[in-house]
Amino acid sequence: MDPIFAAVLAFDMAVFLWNSYLSRRQSKLYAKTTEVPAKVSKFMSQETFAKSRLYQLDKSNFSFWHGIFGQIEGVISLFFALPFFWSLAGDVLPYLGLTPDYEIVQSCIFMVLTQIASMILEEPWSLYGTFVLEERHGFNKYTLGFYIKDKIKKFFVFTAISLVITSLLIYVIQWGGEYLFFYAWLFCGTVMLVMVFIYADFIAPLFDKYTPLPEGELRTAIENLASSLDFPLKKLYLVDGSKRSAHSNAYFYGFHKNKRIVLFDTLLRPEMLPEDMRPKAKSIEGAGDEPEEPQEANVEEVDSVTSVSSEGSETTEEDVKGCTLDQILAVLLHELGHWSMSHNLKNIVISQVNVFLLFFIFGLLVNQQELYTSFGFPDSRPTLIGIVIIFQYIFSPYNEVMGFLMTQLTRMFEFQADAFAAQRNRATDLAAGLVQLNKDNLGFPVSDWLYSAFNHSHPSMLQRLEALEPYEKKDK
Repeated sequence: MDPIFAAVLAFDMAVFLWNSYLSRRQSKLYAKTTEVPAKVSKFMSQETFAKSRLYQLDKSNFSFWHGIFGQIEGVISLFFALPFFWSLAGDVLPYLGLTPDYEIVQSCIFMVLTQIASMILEEPWSLYGTFVLEERHGFNKYTLGFYIKDKIKKFFVFTAISLVITSLLIYVIQWGGEYLFFYAWLFCGTVMLVMVFIYADFIAPLFDKYTPLPEGELRTAIENLASSLDFPLKKLYLVDGSKRSAHSNAYFYGFHKNKRIVLFDTLLRPEMLPEDMRPKAKSIEGAGDEPEEPQEANVEEVDSVTSVSSEGSETTEEDVKGCTLDQILAVLLHELGHWSMSHNLKNIVISQVNVFLLFFIFGLLVNQQELYTSFGFPDSRPTLIGIVIIFQYIFSPYNEVMGFLMTQLTRMFEFQADAFAAQRNRATDLAAGLVQLNKDNLGFPVSDWLYSAFNHSHPSMLQRLEALEPYEKKDK
């Protein structure tokens, strides 16, 4: 076996075994922790804890089998996929009246073929995850027809975008000569900026339905909060996320003096929603209006908002979903803390320095024929194949280390953003909001320390609550 290929395969297997070990540690914790821990009992009932435990066990088991399937698929791909699909893409060229000299066209065909193959292999897992696992625990709001429509739309939109970007990148690399690393880095940085500007206004509305947050107490409070921090809020949107999923999020985006805040309706208590967005009881048949637009998955996920069961029975405080006004303001203050301390800007700078370094090394390796030979291309050096081999396989050890370091940095930023909100007398409200979000999402409040260190970009809820305790005493 080729030594380069063998090293890549060995590292890939080592990463899989390490991740499996970490997941096993967390799964054992789910299995053995059957009672609410003392530190958690004051804000989570045994019933909610049991639901959370079962949900996480189901997800853990699903991830275990999905991970094994993915590893088998990855190993097979490592041995056969690249040369097979590249050859198949080349076989298509004559039908288009083209020769192998049209490498960018062949690269586009290669991408479409591999994306279709990946979608076919992953779709059974996606269907099970959505209509069995998520449905079992009350989170899925998809109908099958809407799910199919969503998948088709995503495939065509994101395939079209990726084909344009990849085609231009290949051209830049082939044109760049000795300084291709600089031009490729400059191109990728430009694409990132352009995507930030156009995604929210032109791409996201293809999937999400954005409406201005109506005038009222919530809007006024958010605008006053933004004004007090000199946050340049230009638009405030509400997204009807509950028509697609029982998960949702809240986030802000935009550059310089053009910031927008987006709230999903599932983040709010029912009485805070406009009349036409308040949750309605399902009919006996369980039929409901088909969602008008799909939603993108989450930044921080929460459960759907409900306050009365379909039978009309009253609910307890434990059953109430969504955050109160003060909790929403505290959560938003946390997010604005990221802005105030330039966390996003710091991440962008780190990302761009990292991309520059990777493209510099890529420029040194891209013309090394032995790399291509190791992966089944003894007589050619297609640019796209070089990108895949180097960025996905050769850089994988570096990417693992960098990913771990960025996770630790993100966790530090989360503590800092919590402190930002707490220092402005929102510690109690933020703590209550974190608890509410955790309960709504059936989050498990206990994590294995090693698993969490490698897999959780946010500190555990207990860690965040403990860090907020000194501030809560001051609030009182």
